[in-house]
Amino acid sequence: MPDDTPWWPSRYGADDERGTLNELTPARIVAAARLVRTGRVYDLGRTLHADVPRFEGRFWRQTLVSSAHFINARRPGGSGGGWGANRLNWITELVTGTLQIGTQLDALNHLQIGDRFYNGWRAADIVEEWGTRKLGIETVPPVIARGVVVDVARRRGVPRLEAGDVITVDDVEGALRAQDTAVGPGDVVLFHTGWGALWDEDPGRFAAGEPGAGMAVAEWLVERRVAMTGADTWSFGPVPGEDPDRPFLVPQTLNVVHGLFIMENLATEALAADRISEFMFVLTHHKTRGSTAAIIAPAAVI
Repeated sequence: MPDDTPWWPSRYGADDERGTLNELTPARIVAAARLVRTGRVYDLGRTLHADVPRFEGRFWRQTLVSSAHFINARRPGGSGGGWGANRLNWITELVTGTLQIGTQLDALNHLQIGDRFYNGWRAADIVEEWGTRKLGIETVPPVIARGVVVDVARRRGVPRLEAGDVITVDDVEGALRAQDTAVGPGDVVLFHTGWGALWDEDPGRFAAGEPGAGMAVAEWLVERRVAMTGADTWSFGPVPGEDPDRPFLVPQTLNVVHGLFIMENLATEALAADRISEFMFVLTHHKTRGSTAAIIAPAAVI
């Protein structure tokens, strides 16, 4: 979409910052809770460390801070091994890096078309040194919704799709028919491509490309008014993309034009192995002012 073609105001209102999360009505949340039958929880997050596969320019460093051990040993009344008669000690850590790493949720201030964000806000109007005054991750509420996993790998009869493979509407609708599942407003739709297994098996290959939903599937999701989407890949959409002159067009269109939230690097393997099609999806996250993402550990509850 050209930078001079308006896509705003949003269908949720000219001042809206929540995008498709507006589809999460109380009635839909109650309906999602009714999906829980056994209480089994599937962890959809991956463990974060310095060596995880990542997009160029991003990093994560964690350094242990143990200085309290030495400080506490010098406190008045200490027993020499810590603070107080109970010899209290602790350790902490110092973290440097980006929130755009690991299993993550992108805020609607992450991507732009030219200098405009979701709902038409301009970078010059909302960008500060510390983040953005609009659309930051703190605007995202806790999410409880009906979750659906679309097992595209099983639909195609392969352990994993390949880099650049485009997921089509026929793939999605065929998988849903096989799973006897439908997608509707307020749902969280996750795609299992099998690519996520490379996170540990071959991190270099994992980060070099990915399969993903094509533009037709992006519009399919928008038409069904889903609340969120995500996949077992490091972005959302095929890399290399359908159009080499339009990099990352799928997430750009979903985020900026439609306000549809995207999660990356989801651990969908267990859901796919157990052939789980629908579940209660639960997500909370830290609220850092103006940030473009949150590192998350969402859950599927059945």
